[in-house]
Amino acid sequence: MHNLPLWFEVGSFAVLGLILLADLLLVIKRPHIPSMKEAGLWVGFYVALALLFAAMLFIFTGPEFGGQFVAGWVTEYSLSIDNLFVFIIIMARFSVPRRYQQEVLMVGIIIALVLRGIFIMVGAVVIEQFSAIFYVFGAFLLWTAWKQSRPESEEDDEDKENFLIRGVRRVIPMTNVYDEGRLRTTVDGRRTFTPMLVVFATIGVTDLLFAVDSIPAIFGLTQSAFIVFTANIFALMGLRQLYFLLGGLMDRLVYLKHALSVILAFIGVKLVLHAMHVNELPFINGGRSIAWAPEIPTFLSLAVILGTMAVAVFASLIHARKHERQPHEAG
Repeated sequence: MHNLPLWFEVGSFAVLGLILLADLLLVIKRPHIPSMKEAGLWVGFYVALALLFAAMLFIFTGPEFGGQFVAGWVTEYSLSIDNLFVFIIIMARFSVPRRYQQEVLMVGIIIALVLRGIFIMVGAVVIEQFSAIFYVFGAFLLWTAWKQSRPESEEDDEDKENFLIRGVRRVIPMTNVYDEGRLRTTVDGRRTFTPMLVVFATIGVTDLLFAVDSIPAIFGLTQSAFIVFTANIFALMGLRQLYFLLGGLMDRLVYLKHALSVILAFIGVKLVLHAMHVNELPFINGGRSIAWAPEIPTFLSLAVILGTMAVAVFASLIHARKHERQPHEAG
């Protein structure tokens, strides 16, 4: 496997930074509700950009890095769509005006990039110095997969949310209504915060939780910090437009969480096997590598991830069609 050229890494970050900056300026200068056509074109553009980047990796570095990027990007994109479910719930529960949801999403994406960047740098250093962390990552992903497969309790989510709101309101004076997209407004001559502050706080906490889940997952597919970070950037780019494109279809993807559970469990097993292969813990096999522990190749990982997502989407569409027919048959 070839090393990535320095000019390629620097050039990639420069171009991606400019694209993200342009996207941010577009939201600030022209807040609006994008049409389905506009949202679809932007999502298509970002997906094409990710595929072009993957093709360049295949050309300049060979299939190993290219395959790692595609597997990492698909995994992070899937987890980002799951994040999108939570964003939709947050927007609905806080009654954020639809016109200003783009700004909230953009702030959420920036927070996610910063948090994931910190986690990636810390993760890369820890992996370099302490290979046994793969055991920890693997166990954590298996636990996350199990947790993901369980049905969620809306009452628990509401209790946590209400606790957050009450806590913020005790410390910070806040109105009950929005003032366009502003964080602060003037009421009876006094400066006070709007509910947008709580929305941003909730989005930030959500991003932190998803960063904790997603970073170990992609480190199970590649140990290149560059691949990890670019896969995360491409997964988050276009998420704002995807929100408006899939807003009415999210309820149809009923098996997405099950697919993510399978993917996380698979990567968790892959990490544990890799930890056994590079084992240095003295109380496991005397600190020696466990010879029978296989290394799962990148392209098998990619096949499992793509196959699982394809089955989940196909099964979700069949499920949605079946439920659409039932009322007609009953009628």
